[in-house]
Amino acid sequence: MNGEEEFFDAVTEAHQKVTGMIDLDTSKNNRIGKIGERPSQENGIQKHRTSLPAPMFSRSDFSVWTILKKCVGLELSKITMPIAFNEPLSFLQRITEYMEHVYLIHRASCQPQPLERMQSVAAFAVSAVASQWERTGKPFNPLLGETYELIREDLGFRFISEQVSHHPPISAFHSEGLNHDFLFHGSIYPKLKFWGKSVEAEPRGTITLELLKHNEAYTWTNPTCCVHNVIIGKLWIEQYGTVEILNHRTGHKCVLHFKPCGLFGKELHKVEGHIQDKNKKKLFVIYGKWTECLWGIDPVSYESFKKQERRGNHLRKAKLDDSSGKADSDVADDVPVAQETVQVIPGSKLLWRINTRPPNSAQMYNFTSFTVSLNELETGMEKTLPPTDCRLRPDIRGMENGNMDLASQEKERLEEKQREARRERAREEAEWQTRWFYPGNNPYTGTPDWLYAGDYFERNFSDCPDIY
Repeated sequence: MNGEEEFFDAVTEAHQKVTGMIDLDTSKNNRIGKIGERPSQENGIQKHRTSLPAPMFSRSDFSVWTILKKCVGLELSKITMPIAFNEPLSFLQRITEYMEHVYLIHRASCQPQPLERMQSVAAFAVSAVASQWERTGKPFNPLLGETYELIREDLGFRFISEQVSHHPPISAFHSEGLNHDFLFHGSIYPKLKFWGKSVEAEPRGTITLELLKHNEAYTWTNPTCCVHNVIIGKLWIEQYGTVEILNHRTGHKCVLHFKPCGLFGKELHKVEGHIQDKNKKKLFVIYGKWTECLWGIDPVSYESFKKQERRGNHLRKAKLDDSSGKADSDVADDVPVAQETVQVIPGSKLLWRINTRPPNSAQMYNFTSFTVSLNELETGMEKTLPPTDCRLRPDIRGMENGNMDLASQEKERLEEKQREARRERAREEAEWQTRWFYPGNNPYTGTPDWLYAGDYFERNFSDCPDIY
């Protein structure tokens, strides 16, 4: 992540040691051949690439401890991290992954009843974090003024985002349906903290979905994400916390509980919750896993099933294993064994199921098929993109191509360029001016937010800053 001055010298030295341990022999990439090239169009439908240009490298040869041992409890956005812990995407592109299951928004827009619309919106909110499963690489921290756009005519949306603040790091985004059926927007301010064996990402900022046909707006905040065993052991991810989705027109609310792992991993990845009306009457129960699927059922059937389940469970007693006795700081957190897939209650309705990942996903930072295409630079695209787009960022491009040496050098150069630009603004007492978003208040919650200024797709990029 972009560093403060007090960390820079020490971390640069550690960075050089780490990069020296990475295999820089890019000749191995020849065995990939042309597998990552984009297929041609068929019947007018744009095809996207199905693989990255180079495989992921191994992170097993070095330790993050040399970087993080002095940072327990600190805010990680102020610490420079070696490129070895990254994945070849910007955080702006990570945000775009919210749109992978955009069909759920289209489905919500077509539903005649508010309860059915809330079911689809809740499924979309859960699906938006599903791509984080097994994604242990850190996206590149966006540079101030960095942007990313994505137009997917096949999925019916276009998307624009901008890094509007550096300290604190804030990413603003705006998406709209090509059929004018929805607006999806927000600003994300992730707070990352290191707790000794884990890194916790607490999301801040409101996410808003507007269904234009129904004159409805839904708002929520994402759950907390935690990466375990960043020092020693196998990395694993969990999400936890309560997500409340509010329909500001009808008063319907969906309350979703992302369960922490729990003893023996019994609660790992589980999501449970309900939809209630404005009078707090429970109308619908939702359950499943954010890594797999989401189901729903009426409350009476749910309670009846749970009562029978409890009657059977009290006959079985679990024995706790306290034989370990090792100090907490000496051992890794055991990777929970994923329990059997979601037990479907008879009469349940399927709300969402995760897309199958490509067979070579493990060699591509555990990317989904949608994610693989995000940094694709199609022929002629440079002529239409602004110079601030993530696809043109040389350190990410170098890492994607397997050239770790170049990627490390470019990352250091870009960070120093950003620091110098900040010093220059300080000398001139000039304020940074955002290009596509402006600070304001969310029109539905009244909380501070960044709002889309419009006109991005008019493509007047003459006054865009030189950040690369």
